[in-house]
Amino acid sequence: MTEFLIADPEYRERITASFEHQPMMKTMGVHLVAIAPGHVEFSMEFGEHLTQQNGFLHAGALSTALDSACGFSAYTLMPAEASILTIENKVNLLRPALTGPFRIIGNVIKPGRTIIISEGHAYDGSGKLTATMTATNMAIVDRPDVEIKWKK
Repeated sequence: MTEFLIADPEYRERITASFEHQPMMKTMGVHLVAIAPGHVEFSMEFGEHLTQQNGFLHAGALSTALDSACGFSAYTLMPAEASILTIENKVNLLRPALTGPFRIIGNVIKPGRTIIISEGHAYDGSGKLTATMTATNMAIVDRPDVEIKWKK
């Protein structure tokens, strides 16, 4: 794994607290499994409520989990006073997603002070690569219109 400059020594606590404030992740049954500089890993169970008409995991659900994994991988490298927003992403759906639990991984590939590029990979219950994402995220600092809810 690449070594990254850590802007916030308490990034693990910040990531965990921020993740807990995401109702969408709770709704989808996504759990935070691992955090490291420039890296996060989630698990997500297969649920019928997340499927499309053929019984596959819906592309929107998989894309949402990948987006969060990419964003949180970038967020691990940001300063404590920052928030984060996705500004662009691209997903490749490689095979129908039928079995869980899914392993969703986000890794930073190009860190920056304001813009960070990450890659996401989603694996099905048998370990097969199901989808990938490339995402661009932006650090949000000193913006009164962006509330950082996890802060005390």
